Amino acid sequence: MKDNSEEMFPIVDEDGNITGAATRGECHNGSKLLHPVVHLHVFNSKGELYLQKRPEWKDIQPGKWDTAVGGHIDLGESVEMALKREVKEELGITDFIPEQITHYIFESYREKELVFCFRTTYDGPVTPSEELDGGRFWSLDEIREKLETGIFTPNFSNEFKRLKF
Repeated sequence: MKDNSEEMFPIVDEDGNITGAATRGECHNGSKLLHPVVHLHVFNSKGELYLQKRPEWKDIQPGKWDTAVGGHIDLGESVEMALKREVKEELGITDFIPEQITHYIFESYREKELVFCFRTTYDGPVTPSEELDGGRFWSLDEIREKLETGIFTPNFSNEFKRLKF
């Protein structure tokens, strides 16, 4: 498996207004074209946070632990449509109530994303898809202990610190 470098993403300004379109390959090649993504932090009622393990074939941050759900908004999709699609695709969850926490710009040496960040509390079954290398619930203390060890994506680490869970 590998990412489709020809997949089309909207290009947006810092307010989320669409200004153009580009392929995944163009957005991830260091161009810094600002493109929107969704993140969902999935907590259970014990306060533990679900993290996904990124598979080795991913083009960005392979093999690292990451936000429960993270995905690009496709051209023509709303934030809400993309969130529901990604949560179903990645974790098999269709019955959840998202609460928007924030949005911000994340920039790495390869890309620049406008991140729409949500949280939910969910105690039902979680079925990670073949897009992931599994996942599990972590206590917040366990995450804090391992935050600087390099096992998490920089995006998750930065977001975890920013949100002060």
